[in-house]
Amino acid sequence: MTAAAGQVSPSTTRLGWIGTGVMGRSMCGHLIKAGYTLTIFTRTASKAQGLIDAGAHWAPSPIAVAAQSDVVFSIVGYPSDVRHVLLHPSSGALAGLNPGGVLVDMTTSEPSLASEISAAAASKSCSSIDAPVSGGDRGAKNATLSIFAGGDEPTVRRLTPIFSLLGKVNYMGGPGKGQFAKLANQITIASTMVGLVEGLIYAHKAGLDLSLYLDAISTGAAGSKLLDVHGSKILKRDFEAGFFVSHFVKDLGICLKECQNMGLALPGLALAQQLYLSLKAHGEGDLGTQALILALERLNNVSLESAASSAGQA
Repeated sequence: MTAAAGQVSPSTTRLGWIGTGVMGRSMCGHLIKAGYTLTIFTRTASKAQGLIDAGAHWAPSPIAVAAQSDVVFSIVGYPSDVRHVLLHPSSGALAGLNPGGVLVDMTTSEPSLASEISAAAASKSCSSIDAPVSGGDRGAKNATLSIFAGGDEPTVRRLTPIFSLLGKVNYMGGPGKGQFAKLANQITIASTMVGLVEGLIYAHKAGLDLSLYLDAISTGAAGSKLLDVHGSKILKRDFEAGFFVSHFVKDLGICLKECQNMGLALPGLALAQQLYLSLKAHGEGDLGTQALILALERLNNVSLESAASSAGQA
């Protein structure tokens, strides 16, 4: 019984997964723990060894994953990667999917590509859901991701038992609407992050204790999940990626492209993208998005290093 034909459960539904990076690895772990049969593919097989040890089956290509799956999830880097792993005529997942199968792309990608995948899937009597996520590595580990789903609503509802193992699914509309929602989410994060680091630079220059400052604003109108997650990391100079700068640059670039298509002027988005591009230009693309503080430090010829020492001692 395929996911498209009836009840989704570990006993009736075989799952496939393409991409086991920072996010995918934890997400796959939740599905394995729930008892699902999981077949995985990633470009570097060694990076998936932990999942294989936990019970996942390895497949040598996306098409091989799909041949053994009713629902195939993907979470890869860039739209070009999405196109390759899902739509490549000889190795892509769609080519190996049986009629009634479902593709679920959780990569942040282009809305137009999501619509293209949906049409291609329909032509094979399959279906496709665009379901990008927000919450970073912490959300993936804790199964608290926000999932923005676009596509056929009954299919999204049918897959809810699987989505609920990863976080909360929010149905946003037809094909591509999940991607549009995620891009709007990224625009909100981008300007919020600029505000966070500018506030820190200002507070530092004013001679405030930054730990006290962050604690003070966290319960007021400036408080946010972003501040809670990244504020202390910035003070500790912890720039390990929960979400890569290079991937955020990609996301914001897609946002700007869509703005041009819509005739929208979003200056906060454009500024944030330029600041993040400057990080990438400095070779910092593999750092986390909280590394934006480095760009503002360079602009103002200041450093919060002393605050990091204090935070480390606290």
